[in-house]
Amino acid sequence: MSDAPEQAYQVLARKYRPETFADLVGQEAMVRTLKNAFAADRIAHAFIMTGIRGTGKTTTARIIAKGLNCIGPDGADGPTTEPCGKCDPCRAIAEGRHVDVMEMDAASRTGVGDIREIIDSVHYRAASARYKIYIIDEVHMLSTSAFNALLKTLEEPPAHVKFIFATTEIRKVPVTVLSRCQRFDLKRIEPEVMMALMAKIAKSEGAKISEGALALITRAAEGSARDATSLLDQAISNGAGETSADQIRAMLGLADRGRVLDLFDLVMKGDAAGALKELSGQYADGADPMAVLRDLAEITHWISVIKITPEAADDPTTPPDERSRGLDMAARLPIRALSKMWQMLLKALEEVALAPNAMMAAEMALIRLTHVADLPDPEALIKRLQTLPTAGAMPGGAPAGGGVMHSPAMRMAPSAPVMGATMQAAPALATAPEMLLVSFAQVVELIREKRDMKLLFEVEHGLKLVRYSPGRIEFEPAPNAARDLAARLGQRLQGWTGARWGVSVVSEG
Repeated sequence: MSDAPEQAYQVLARKYRPETFADLVGQEAMVRTLKNAFAADRIAHAFIMTGIRGTGKTTTARIIAKGLNCIGPDGADGPTTEPCGKCDPCRAIAEGRHVDVMEMDAASRTGVGDIREIIDSVHYRAASARYKIYIIDEVHMLSTSAFNALLKTLEEPPAHVKFIFATTEIRKVPVTVLSRCQRFDLKRIEPEVMMALMAKIAKSEGAKISEGALALITRAAEGSARDATSLLDQAISNGAGETSADQIRAMLGLADRGRVLDLFDLVMKGDAAGALKELSGQYADGADPMAVLRDLAEITHWISVIKITPEAADDPTTPPDERSRGLDMAARLPIRALSKMWQMLLKALEEVALAPNAMMAAEMALIRLTHVADLPDPEALIKRLQTLPTAGAMPGGAPAGGGVMHSPAMRMAPSAPVMGATMQAAPALATAPEMLLVSFAQVVELIREKRDMKLLFEVEHGLKLVRYSPGRIEFEPAPNAARDLAARLGQRLQGWTGARWGVSVVSEG
């Protein structure tokens, strides 16, 4: 038996961690700025890196530390943006054992006492390196007193000291600290760049993984290289032979995107039975009801975006068949319906989270969604009203000269007194009832759509409906109702629908 310890397995996120600026992906602007600063010998005394998890903040800090302290293979080189990785300082920094490069996790060391240790040590020169470097991760976790204690040293540090901060919450860092640092915002890595990086790592590991699987990993990582690499590591461990998209879906607990699109289509068509059957099928296959609704919300957002900007469908993580279906749905679904779907899905997600049975809550949400999808669009209804022929142009003995035929059915009786005054009712529009607002509830919804909040409040709280038919409203006013409510309601409805409305008030009793 050999006495040599076996080499421990190293996860891919650490194994393929960038060692030089050339290895960093997706952060070209920051790399270019740092290279120019090093070349011009204009290196700031403090840097702050901000961005989401896994975009390279701490990695960049270590590369800067190596570049500042690299002496080259011959031991005579100065600061460089291309550290050799072979000299003693480079190797010691990479292994986290350099005495002059100190890393501190502010999430666990938040107090002023921890910062005081730094303040006391900055006055001593570096023991073996060119610069003494302090890397503070998650710097926003420091307490207010710790930040205040650091300010003076951060403003005028000794020439041999450099500070490098990293944070995911830049808004929590005091502006007095930000003003003393050179700031770099590390952006999310673009999907096509991420897919290329994952394919390169998989090839280096001798693993086979399909393009669809890479697309799912990239989408799940949300721009984080570390998350994507960790997911790839897990996928390679789980897969036998070539890792497929189905294996990634099973690993991540995702529903089949095609089936989610099927469910979305059924909901938007108002097919409640079909939607419930599809939900039941996905549930039987192991999908979580909350995840299904979340996927529906994601599809709703995606289709809304590509309806406004069709080029958004060209995302490399979107398969061609899915892209084609999305563009087709975006072309035929109105933005009003998509917006309503989004709002109701957000409400449904809250209900499912609170419900004792998630599946029951999800089914009720789908029933409600399909019912709303069947309701007529008030705006489209108004447009149809505006295109209707007038009473004089209708068949049945109407005058050909464009005049209006006043039949007995079109004449309205005078309305009852309104608090001592009388109002002559306008003739109601004579047309097919199914083409009008067939219920008073639709009238109220129209007022809400037109955002006439004053009239909406008066209609909802200032009247008691007595009789309604398309084109005619009779109501009993509340004691505090405005005297001109009937007149204003009739004028508004005529302006919105292009039809004359008879709105009359009946007295109590």
